[in-house]
Amino acid sequence: MTLSEETLLHISHLTKDYDGVPALKDVNLNIRKGEVVVVLGPSGCGKSTLLRCLNGLEHIQGGEIRLDGRSLTAGKTDWRLVRQKIGMVFQSYELFPHMTALDNILLGPLRVQKRPRAEANAAAETLLKRVGLYEKRNSFPRQLSGGQKQRIAIIRALMMNPEIMLFDEVTAALDPEMVREVLDVMLSLAGSGMTMVIVTHEMQFARAAADRVIFIDEGEIVEEALPEEFFTKPHTERAQKFLNIFQFEGHKPPPAYYL
Repeated sequence: MTLSEETLLHISHLTKDYDGVPALKDVNLNIRKGEVVVVLGPSGCGKSTLLRCLNGLEHIQGGEIRLDGRSLTAGKTDWRLVRQKIGMVFQSYELFPHMTALDNILLGPLRVQKRPRAEANAAAETLLKRVGLYEKRNSFPRQLSGGQKQRIAIIRALMMNPEIMLFDEVTAALDPEMVREVLDVMLSLAGSGMTMVIVTHEMQFARAAADRVIFIDEGEIVEEALPEEFFTKPHTERAQKFLNIFQFEGHKPPPAYYL
């Protein structure tokens, strides 16, 4: 792949294994500023491992990752600083149970970025209003639904003003009604120009939100296409089989979610 001026994240010949068992094999990928890339594939294929490598949560065995032209894999990298630029939201929320929603959101900006409290608080309240959770700002995680907790987790990541957001199966543990709450926020982010890499099994959402679809199988990118092309005319037999299984098993939420 040729690195362009618009490229924000450049991944070259990335390899990762666990005790000698390959998890990612020679992964090459460019992500442009403002692009929404959806990563699909069967369970255990390396999707989540890829995101964790991009955020420095996994040590890689080979290859290079560059953010804005700067290598994250050559020499010593201060991943605490990098994670302010590469935000990540997990399936399990990771909220502190003894802190209110607002305090969870403010923790990073105040302790890590040393931002003035008044400024950070105003930004947090703006985001809470944007996702319809302002009235829940003083609630504790145990008082929130799964969808509400996930939206708080997204706001917490956005508060660090990241250049790119990674989403790892953020709706996998949610009931169908809560899935819509979270995906609506993600669609709004996509519309605002946020650069995003999303691992998901929500096929209709992927088709609506993605600028590009990456299909991974057994640690390798086996297909890369525009969403309409991927979902209507996948080129590889493996992708065809994957999509057929999802349709057969009913993994298809109502299209009205994404209209």
